[in-house]
Amino acid sequence: MRLLVQRVREASVEADGNTVARIGAGLLVLAGIAGDDTADDREWLARKLVELRIFDDDQGVMNRSVLDAGGDVLAVSQFTLYASTRKGNRPSWSRAAPPEIAAPQFDALVRVLAERLGRPVATGRFGANMQVALVNDGPVTIWLDSRNRE
Repeated sequence: MRLLVQRVREASVEADGNTVARIGAGLLVLAGIAGDDTADDREWLARKLVELRIFDDDQGVMNRSVLDAGGDVLAVSQFTLYASTRKGNRPSWSRAAPPEIAAPQFDALVRVLAERLGRPVATGRFGANMQVALVNDGPVTIWLDSRNRE
């Protein structure tokens, strides 16, 4: 499982011309699901995301988590995080889970994040053509991969 995490001042998702989710300050999380992801991958990423200290404290040092800062989280499923361009210029997404596996895995990730945050997590619309808007704060953008736990 892979997460591209962006600290934002605000973010929103539109699908079919309608806003389906909007948050203020917090994290925009683009989530890619692989076919062989497990509950352990999900739990590790959820803990890491909620505890990631990338919000400024009173001295301007990144020392607070989204939980500490009281920020919102907007999670958007994005299979393209598993793009491989090893064999040319047209990406392959063969490592990305098919929708029947990815949808329940994504939903489970959102549930675990909400439990850890103690409040709901906004989401895009799984499988839809979405337009994601954000104001990246910093900018701060971090890559988390449950198979490469750095």
